[in-house]
Amino acid sequence: MGEGGEKPMLQTSVIFRHGKSFFSGSVVYALNLMMIMWRFVVLCMVLLSVSAVSCAQSKGPVSPERKDTVKKNAMNYNKLTAEEERIIVHKGTEYPGTGKYLNNKETGTYTCKRCDAPLYRSQDKFESHCGWPSFDDEIKGAVKRIPDPDGRRVEIICANCGAHLGHVFEGEGFTAKDTRHCVNSLSMNFVPAKK
Repeated sequence: MGEGGEKPMLQTSVIFRHGKSFFSGSVVYALNLMMIMWRFVVLCMVLLSVSAVSCAQSKGPVSPERKDTVKKNAMNYNKLTAEEERIIVHKGTEYPGTGKYLNNKETGTYTCKRCDAPLYRSQDKFESHCGWPSFDDEIKGAVKRIPDPDGRRVEIICANCGAHLGHVFEGEGFTAKDTRHCVNSLSMNFVPAKK
């Protein structure tokens, strides 16, 4: 009994020796609980990313014009250089006037660098003198338009794999179709027409 007939308070936390410092049992319990929660968060993030990838891969049917397009999952995409990845994955822009296909006049098809999906026909390419290859039409269903984060432009991406291609502009009067797809050469490959 303590002074004045009071019972002494019981010590509820046990002291554990860990290295050179002491932790009370409640601190160890809290640390263990935090580790369990952290593992749970990591597991949830992994599961969400797996489900998001599988969701992104399950798009609707391919248009009849694009039956030759082989859907590739992210593991089977073409290997990209660091510069191609900067443009295609991280939505960069190649320097104007430097693109491989800017002055290409050959007949053929332009395909996605990442997944090989056909995007544009050479007959839809025109000279806009903007510094990047320009097309006034895409292969039906090949290109998807989404609002650009800058709020002023419209981004164009491959409808098959989501690779960044460039931007689309309307109302400039370059062609009768009044549309200009401004595309990074590094986002595309070119397949010459068979002779």
